[in-house]
Amino acid sequence: MIQPNLPQPPLFDRPEAERLHRKQRLAAALRLFAYCGFDEGVAGHITARDPEYTDHFWVNPFGLYFGHIRVSDLLLVNHKGEVVEGDRPVNAAAFAIHSQIHTARPDVIAAAHAHSLSGKAFSSLGRSLAPITQDACSFYEDHAVFDDYTGVVLSTDEGQRIAATLGDRKALILRNHGLMTVGHSVDEAAWWFVAMDRSCQAQLMAEAIGQPVLIDPEVASLTFSQVGSHFMGWFSFQSLYEKMVRLQPDLLE
Repeated sequence: MIQPNLPQPPLFDRPEAERLHRKQRLAAALRLFAYCGFDEGVAGHITARDPEYTDHFWVNPFGLYFGHIRVSDLLLVNHKGEVVEGDRPVNAAAFAIHSQIHTARPDVIAAAHAHSLSGKAFSSLGRSLAPITQDACSFYEDHAVFDDYTGVVLSTDEGQRIAATLGDRKALILRNHGLMTVGHSVDEAAWWFVAMDRSCQAQLMAEAIGQPVLIDPEVASLTFSQVGSHFMGWFSFQSLYEKMVRLQPDLLE
């Protein structure tokens, strides 16, 4: 149950206002990924569906450091992979993956993928997260493993297979690759990535010294209902957004 005094996701009466909001959240999420050390050279991307042109998405430019990205740097990419706003190139893998996820999941506003250290280490195991902590229960029976690494994703056909494996879930472990999360807002997708990466790290650490105790399925399901909702994903990101804007206000430029 959502407490009545908690803030709620904003509503917009104009697409221009909603577009700016999504772009601000996207720039902040990218800065946060750099702050958390999720960046790895030119790898990684977060996308946000445009509220007016719903077959277009906003994305970070290829090769631009996450920690330097501002709202004005973001690219608008259409369903053909063409940059229709912005003057930098788009990551081909970003288009191959995200275009297919946005097509397959009309409910998804944003998707995040990066080669974070814990995420890619855990992905090499080729298995799903276990319910060993309260935070990991956010993903209980709500994530999948894409068990078919074939190199850098440059084909939309593989993007379609990734989207099919994701199904209606919030997250995907790409074997030998990394993590991907989605959400009904940029805020939600970014928070799930943070939470999933940390859950991967916690499981790796626990299994390095012993056999973790699993949370009972009934309790894991209950905990999922408490911490794994769309609202909790959105709400959990709000303090991180405020943190990044206070630390790096130029991201809003």
